[in-house]
Amino acid sequence: MKRVVNGKVFDTGTAKLLSSFYFGSPGDINFIDESLYRTKRGAYFLAGEGGANTKYSRQVDNNSWSGGKAIFPLTIEDALEWAETHDTESEVIERYFKLEKA
Repeated sequence: MKRVVNGKVFDTGTAKLLSSFYFGSPGDINFIDESLYRTKRGAYFLAGEGGANTKYSRQVDNNSWSGGKAIFPLTIEDALEWAETHDTESEVIERYFKLEKA
């Protein structure tokens, strides 16, 4: 998937896939399939698709919603939070994010 967001090109074909999350079945209103990426320049983004009851929904009529696809740029803090929340392997997190020792 390739999209221009805020004047920047985000392309899943050239970015590094860091982690993925999948829930439900396609066609379900709560279905979600998203992946965390990092560009060669160090920008993070989510690319995914989801049902009508997710952040990927789109309005198709006055009172009707459908699933859709999108790319969302993320701050480094938001990317780290997503990775931690979605059980990304600790090796991936340690490699791409600066962490403090506990």
